[in-house]
Amino acid sequence: MYTLGIETSCDETSVSVTNGNDVLSNIVTSSVHLHSKYGGVVPEIASRFHLEYINPVLKKSLKTAGITLKDIELVAVTKEPGLVGSLLVGVSMAKALSFSLSVPLIEVDHLIAHLYANYMCYRDISFPVIGLVVSGGHTSIMLMDDIDKQKVLGRTQDDAAGEAFDKVAKILGLGYPGGPIIEKRALSGDAGKIRFPRSFIKKGSLDFSFSGIKTAVLYYVNRHKSSGLNEAVINDICAGFQEAVCDMIVDNALLACRKSKISTLVIGGGVSANVRLRDRLTQEAEKWSIRVSSPPLKLCLDNAAMIGGLGEALYKKRS
Repeated sequence: MYTLGIETSCDETSVSVTNGNDVLSNIVTSSVHLHSKYGGVVPEIASRFHLEYINPVLKKSLKTAGITLKDIELVAVTKEPGLVGSLLVGVSMAKALSFSLSVPLIEVDHLIAHLYANYMCYRDISFPVIGLVVSGGHTSIMLMDDIDKQKVLGRTQDDAAGEAFDKVAKILGLGYPGGPIIEKRALSGDAGKIRFPRSFIKKGSLDFSFSGIKTAVLYYVNRHKSSGLNEAVINDICAGFQEAVCDMIVDNALLACRKSKISTLVIGGGVSANVRLRDRLTQEAEKWSIRVSSPPLKLCLDNAAMIGGLGEALYKKRS
C-alpha cells in the first residue's frame, strides 16, 4: 500500500512515500536557519516556510519514490502535538489530497510516530514496551500495549529536555539549536569537573523537571563571568550539563521498565539522537537485562516516514 506521509508539526517540512515499513522516499527540509538568530522557533516564520516548501517537497518525494499521486492509496498526516499554524499547513494539504484522490486520510499523533520509527527498522520488537520520547518540546514516558493503546507514566513538569539544551546553549552564547552544539562541545570537556544538580520530583515518580538544571547553569555562569569563561570551561559546563540530563532521563526510563516489569525500552525524538544518551541508556539497561531500541539518526528527527508508517499500521488495524 503506497502511503503518503506529511509532517509539519514544527520547523521541518517533510513528505514521504512508504509501503508498509519500507521507506521509498523521505524528503525533509528545515527552516532552522531562519530561527537561529532568535534562539528558538518562531511560529509565524515556521508556518510561512511550510506554505512555501510543502509543494516542492511533495513533488520531490513522489519523484524519488518513482510514483505519481495517482498511485497513492492512503494519506497520513501529523495532527498533534505541534505549532498550530504549522500543523494547519500539513493537515490542509492532507485533506485536499485525500479528497481529490478519493483515498482515506488518517491523522497521527506525532509522539507515537517517533516511537513507531523503531518498528519500521526492527521487526522483532513486540508489545508491550516502555516508550521514551525526548525532543525539543516533549519529554515523556509511556506504557505501550499496542500502536493505538498507550498510557502516559511520566512527563516533564516544566522544560522539555531539548528545550533545556537550547536554553543552556543560549546562556553560553553557543547558538541554536543547542543540542548538537552542546553534544559536540561536551566531547572536549570533563563531565566530572562541574557537577550540576539532578532534579527528581519525588521518590518513585516518573515525571521530569529540567528547569532547575538550566537555572544552575545560569548561576554558575554568572558567578564565574568575572574570572573569565574560556573555551575549556565552557566545554566542561557542556559536559557536566549533558551528563546530568542523561542521568535524569536514564534513571526514570529504566525505573519505568522495572516498575512495569517490561524488558524492552523504545526511544524516539530529536534528543534521542544524542550519542551520550544512547550509550548511557544501553550501558545501564544491560545491568537489568533490558533491551534498548533506538531508530537510526535520520529517523530520530521530525520526518514524514514515521508518520506514513504509523498511519498505514493504524489504518490496517482499524479496517
